[in-house]
Amino acid sequence: MRDTTLLPAAALPLLAVTPPAAQAAPPGERDVTAVLFNWNFDSVATECTRSLGPAGYGYVQVSPPQEQIQGDQWWTNYQPVSYEIDSRLGDRAQFQAMVATCRDAGVGVVVDAVINHMTAGSGTGTGGSAYTKYDYPDAPYTDGDFHDCRRDIGDDYGDRYAVQECELVGLADLDTGSPAVQQRIADYLNDLLSLGVAGFRIDAAKHMAAADLAAIRSRLDDPGVYWKQEVIFGAGEAVQPGEYAGNGDVQEFRYGRDLKRVFENENLAYLTNFGEGWGYAPGAGAAVFVDNHDTERNGSTLNRTDGAAYTLANVFMLAWPYGSPDVHSGYEYAHHDAGPPLGGQVNACWQDGWTCQHAWPEIRSMVAFRNATRGAPVTDWWDNGNDAIAFGRGDRGFVVVNHEQGPVTGTFQTSLAAGTYCDVQRGQPVTVDGGGRFTATLGGDTALALHTGARDCS
Repeated sequence: MRDTTLLPAAALPLLAVTPPAAQAAPPGERDVTAVLFNWNFDSVATECTRSLGPAGYGYVQVSPPQEQIQGDQWWTNYQPVSYEIDSRLGDRAQFQAMVATCRDAGVGVVVDAVINHMTAGSGTGTGGSAYTKYDYPDAPYTDGDFHDCRRDIGDDYGDRYAVQECELVGLADLDTGSPAVQQRIADYLNDLLSLGVAGFRIDAAKHMAAADLAAIRSRLDDPGVYWKQEVIFGAGEAVQPGEYAGNGDVQEFRYGRDLKRVFENENLAYLTNFGEGWGYAPGAGAAVFVDNHDTERNGSTLNRTDGAAYTLANVFMLAWPYGSPDVHSGYEYAHHDAGPPLGGQVNACWQDGWTCQHAWPEIRSMVAFRNATRGAPVTDWWDNGNDAIAFGRGDRGFVVVNHEQGPVTGTFQTSLAAGTYCDVQRGQPVTVDGGGRFTATLGGDTALALHTGARDCS
């Protein structure tokens, strides 16, 4: 592992002076989520106070907190043994303390909820519960609580029955059409709500009927709680993301896939109508990301090893008004299955393999940009026909992204009021004249961002 007292290599091409920290504000006005993948609860609590709240993140997504199978691999979090909060990431008391600490910092906690399935085998869970496949005394579930299809889904994604009633990679598939199972799942989610969580990311939502999820949600103490669903788009597949829009937000996987293609092989100029103009879900109900824990491993999106392309894609996501953004923050790994360093304990960012993308200066500074430009339309689009683009967010902000190999110099037309602004990407003052124009030179693979919440670089 490299000397992590320095910023990660992926961030170095865009190293910037960090501008003054934004003040934390109550959740609800801010839609950016930091996904602290496999961080333990104590570490999440510390980061909410130290970084997430001051940066302006509205939410933090935490890895599944329920009792799970034992093991060092990251995916053990996704094989529940019971619904007790007792995982390798912490126990109930630590989880509750983390939620309270984050709330005090102005950051709501979103829980990655695993409710489609249980385990693929037998053993003893992280909390000491004994289990066998189809029999989980501490859940409690018995054989009759699972679907009758006991085969793997395999490649049968054109068959709705296989996708929603057979087993995802051999995991015991809960019969979520059963009222008893629906109530038990709702009891788990209600328990989390009682501890103060702000919402849920529903893992493997595609493998449950949309009506089943609607029935579970109707049983919640707060049926209006924030809810985003993992439904991976696949052309021609039997189950499509649009079916789930009535339940809450849906993760738009095409967003990250297409950003990878554009940043690697096409022109940023094509992004002028990115989002609904590309056939995506309505932006008001879409959750978007440059990468997540699955896609960074399977190569379908950019990831932290892609250098400036990855950093600039995150800058673009946070500046562009489509969807609600997730900023993935993970760790270095030598192989696909590798679990978190130190079992999830984060002593400091950029140490022990923790990559902390949420704290990279170029990404962190754009959270405040997004908050300042919330609700403002895209204005003053400019591009060079290739890999340099610029656009405004009404009279509240303006961003330039240069993905060319060399520098770009231009005089940019904005809708900003005249005056001096701080370029939060580079920590330098920029003067906008009475006509809304400024002139700047950007080096290759760098960005510039101005907004009304950052007028002074000192």
